[in-house]
Amino acid sequence: MADEKHFDAASSSSSDPNNAALSSQGGSHFYPTTIAEVAPVERSSNPVKRIYSKPVIQVALVGMVCFLCPGLFNAISGIGGGGQVNSDASNKAAVALYSTFSVVSFFAGTIHNKLGSRLTLGLGATGYCLYIGSFLSYNINQNQGFVIAAGAILGVCASLLWTAQGALMLAYPTESQKGTFISVFWIIFNFGAVLGSAIQLGLTYNSTANSVSNSTYAAFVVLTGLGAFVAAMLTDPAKMVRDDGTRIIVPAQTTWVKELQGLFILLKSDPWVVLLFPMFLASNWFYTWQFNDYNGVLFTLRTRSLNNLLYWLSQMVGSLIIGQVLDNKRMSRRSRAWLGWSIVFLIMWAVWGGSYDVQKTYTRATVLDETTRIDFSDRSKYVGYCFLYIFSGVLDAVWQNLAYWLIGACSNDLSKLGYLAGFYKSIQSAGAAGAFAMDNDKHPFMTNLAVTWGLCVAGMLFVIPVIALRVKEHTDPLQEVTVPGRAEEIAKVDHLVDAAQEKHA
Repeated sequence: MADEKHFDAASSSSSDPNNAALSSQGGSHFYPTTIAEVAPVERSSNPVKRIYSKPVIQVALVGMVCFLCPGLFNAISGIGGGGQVNSDASNKAAVALYSTFSVVSFFAGTIHNKLGSRLTLGLGATGYCLYIGSFLSYNINQNQGFVIAAGAILGVCASLLWTAQGALMLAYPTESQKGTFISVFWIIFNFGAVLGSAIQLGLTYNSTANSVSNSTYAAFVVLTGLGAFVAAMLTDPAKMVRDDGTRIIVPAQTTWVKELQGLFILLKSDPWVVLLFPMFLASNWFYTWQFNDYNGVLFTLRTRSLNNLLYWLSQMVGSLIIGQVLDNKRMSRRSRAWLGWSIVFLIMWAVWGGSYDVQKTYTRATVLDETTRIDFSDRSKYVGYCFLYIFSGVLDAVWQNLAYWLIGACSNDLSKLGYLAGFYKSIQSAGAAGAFAMDNDKHPFMTNLAVTWGLCVAGMLFVIPVIALRVKEHTDPLQEVTVPGRAEEIAKVDHLVDAAQEKHA
């Protein structure tokens, strides 16, 4: 029990009202930021509340928010051009979206730590309803400016949502559960895109049009509007207890200046995370070729909807498999990291090799003839193309899951994870903005594919030193330093816990 109490003390929240007692014992130079006084773990006696407050249930609720918002956004994006025949409005909106997404995400960890996870998540969810509503407006009045403005606003909102999501998803599991929790989230989140794609397929099955109807957009506006309400249902992270009895570290309400200092302290104290940036950059770059330059130009609308459904469904399967690999208890954490890396590396080469083989058969000039679009009724031609798209979805899932897992291997601290998730979405969004800009400038499809493939290779190579030198069996609390005074605070709490244990011995 002594060891359990020691670990719990080093993981508990600064929101504890007894924090003042701790600071008074430590002298005038000790300022608590994220560690509270030693306190026993308390769980509700109400069985419903006990189940509801379980970490996996809370991560599932975070998944539901993303099911309703980014999941349905992906369903619209996945058919190419935001559901429009001409992708110009969608591409320009995407550039605006990912540009603001990238800039705001760099500082989103600071915003998250200041506002708290639930409010940050809820505010982020609101932008998706506006964005999809702008395409409904575009169908009616062709107002491209509104679509672009909605994209820029969504970039701000999405940076908040994904930073809070990443922090919660990686802070709630124990170190041996992170792969499973990432899978749980990813499956629920992608089920939103599967459901959205199924709705699209049903509404477009007998349609000869090549753009999404008003009724489809309207249904998605209503569903995305529910996302912010689900965020309000989350349990206060300060009251959360992991399955092993440890507390969730909740950042204290420090000043904006200190939070910004923490951003750069993280990069200085843990520079290995910079080597993850190329992997982050590639992680959304490949969407442009897959969605616009492959699915968007080669297939009829109903076939694009079917492809979209299979793409996101394959993500659920890929996430489930890689999650089990990364949480395999019979292997060390570094061995699991190497195995996960190998799986992703092999799938990456297979998918882009197959994509290159297909890309040799068409160009921007040849796809202008609408009569050449492939329909799933032409099975002899469609099946091979379909399987390539399915494995493209698997690649996306295993890539993103491994990236999140590596972030989780660097920290268990909600504050630091907020910063890391912000970095991830910032670099990732910069890549997406670059890819959509290339597509909007009408670069050859083959050029887009070659750049994407090259970035994926670079991303995997830069990860090698991180796995070899940074991934440890357990995370050292002193590597979690993000706020001035944190290292001294950890040492102070360790001293108080040791004293408490000696007193009760």
